[in-house]
Amino acid sequence: MTDLGEPRPLSGMRVIELSSFVASPLCGLTLSQLGAEVIRVDPVGGAADVHRWPVAPDGTSIYWTGLNRGKSSVTLDLRSDRGRQALRDLVTAPGEGGGILVTNSGGRDWMSHDRLASARPDVITLELLGRRDGGPAVDYTVNAGLGFPAITGPTGGQGGEQNGGQVVNHVLPAWDVAAGLHAALAVVAAVRDRERTGRGRRIVLPLDDVALATAGTLGYLTEPQIDGSSRPAVGNYVYGTFGRDFPTADGGRVMVVALTTRHFHDLARVTGTRDAVDALESATGADFGTEADRYSYREVLSALFARWFAAHTTDEVTRALAASSVLHERYRTFDQVVAEGDLEANPLFAPLEQPGLGSYLAAAHPATFDGRHMTAGPAPTLGADTDRLTAEGH
Repeated sequence: MTDLGEPRPLSGMRVIELSSFVASPLCGLTLSQLGAEVIRVDPVGGAADVHRWPVAPDGTSIYWTGLNRGKSSVTLDLRSDRGRQALRDLVTAPGEGGGILVTNSGGRDWMSHDRLASARPDVITLELLGRRDGGPAVDYTVNAGLGFPAITGPTGGQGGEQNGGQVVNHVLPAWDVAAGLHAALAVVAAVRDRERTGRGRRIVLPLDDVALATAGTLGYLTEPQIDGSSRPAVGNYVYGTFGRDFPTADGGRVMVVALTTRHFHDLARVTGTRDAVDALESATGADFGTEADRYSYREVLSALFARWFAAHTTDEVTRALAASSVLHERYRTFDQVVAEGDLEANPLFAPLEQPGLGSYLAAAHPATFDGRHMTAGPAPTLGADTDRLTAEGH
């Protein structure tokens, strides 16, 4: 980890990471930002993600460098006995904060928890799986089997089949991200337990269980158990309350959410529809002071509000809503976020000089500790630390 001169909560922790793609490297990045020394181990030539898109003009993977900032890099011939022993030595090296392996490349006897524990009984291993049965899976296949694509996209029914079989995949690898953060928390919890008890831990974290746990906690899997229902596809409406997107006069689009009664009354006031909303409430016997009725009458309410949005530019809309309590944001693209200076204005981002990419604004850990974000240095050159770290006898 690059020494940036500030105290870190996880200083003294040493993590060996044998990984690729998102979840496992994100776990390592998170631990690195918080002060751990993270050593990423790859096969010679790099793992399958070393050249993953997007890439810079010279072929440097923007994806790979982003997830591996602040780490050291070791490459080993993991098909050879010597390379495998070198990895085991790195994991089991003596030291109070060491003895930790994070990997999504498990299922190998030569680096199993039991094999490592025979050399260091207090070893902590965290293995990220695709499926709880040990089978392979990635975020996109896990999501397909869970149900979210069936309710993402256009309105018009309940479930993918009732929408003419149309499903819409999300582009954010949400379960990989959640798994990486769960993994980092699990490692920290195991280290805390080891400090108290002196014992190691074998942690297994399946990607499909992360997705199922999240969906269950948020009620998506509870509804079918309670009343046999399944969440409907409602397009860009917010399920269970009032919220949706509205086009503006200049071709923009604004997302509006009225979670509370105050939000809703302000939206009616700003759009000049308070009398019409009151008349609708009176005529239908609805109570727009409740989320349930605001959701049930979402389409007719949206028709009332939409005329105001269509008559005003995006800037006019955002200025008017900014003077109210209504939750809102105009839709933007990634390049607009960068071009409009959001990164420069946010202390979360700081300049980073990354070989192969040049200088850019990189995100730190999103939490602040005593008012400061914790950053990580640039990603290493693949294998740059092999000689130094293997020569230490670890």
